[in-house]
Amino acid sequence: MSGKIQIENLSKVFGENESEKVVALDGVTAEIPEGSFVSLIGPSGCGKTTLLRCIAGLETPTDGTVTVDGEKVTKPGSDRGFAFQQANLFPWLSIKDNISFGLRARGIYRQRKDDVQKFINLVGLKGFEKSFPHQLSGGMNQRASLARALVGHPKILLLDEPLGALDAFTRMTMQDELLRIRHENSMTMVMVTHDVDEAVYLSDYIIVMTPRPAKVEKIIKIEMSHPRARSQDVFLQYRTEILKILNYAGKINEVEYSI
Repeated sequence: MSGKIQIENLSKVFGENESEKVVALDGVTAEIPEGSFVSLIGPSGCGKTTLLRCIAGLETPTDGTVTVDGEKVTKPGSDRGFAFQQANLFPWLSIKDNISFGLRARGIYRQRKDDVQKFINLVGLKGFEKSFPHQLSGGMNQRASLARALVGHPKILLLDEPLGALDAFTRMTMQDELLRIRHENSMTMVMVTHDVDEAVYLSDYIIVMTPRPAKVEKIIKIEMSHPRARSQDVFLQYRTEILKILNYAGKINEVEYSI
């Protein structure tokens, strides 16, 4: 399994009329090594999700290219799994049927049906196969969403803030789950996040992006082994470096009240 992503001079403009045009991406170039965990971080609305959707083949670039293992991305493919910010499970289907939905749509469920249970077990949902989404917590639904993205054995897993709506403790548990899943499946992972600590905790590389129109401000290699302690000096140094790039380090906004 490979999964090398090459992004070359990628631009994306929304809107047809000149007055309505919005430049989301402007000449983004980056290389994502196979088997790495990469986080995209930057100001809200800067184009991180648009970049992720271009890698997925869900958006067509206005200019530039995305290639996976040398093949140009022109449409979605089974080599790229996508986990959305919301779990987006079908409420009328059981957890097992939600996870197997993509396999059925591709007509390969019979050949892969054993994988459905494998990934249910992998994300910790054994015993909840017959449950429906409304019967489970947000964290459990996100686990099901991950299993659905994984069951097709993608080379690349694309994650659009999948942990953003979870409480702090569930979020940290799911971060460890992502690391375990990556270790056991040897895949490339690319995640959009606004959480600097999360990016440092999970990533091999962090791509820091500018405000819209998004360009690559800096690519930071995180040279720490796993497991990582959030209280380590080196962890805090990376955190401070990223916050400085984002102009948040030590910044105190003036307000009209005091406590």
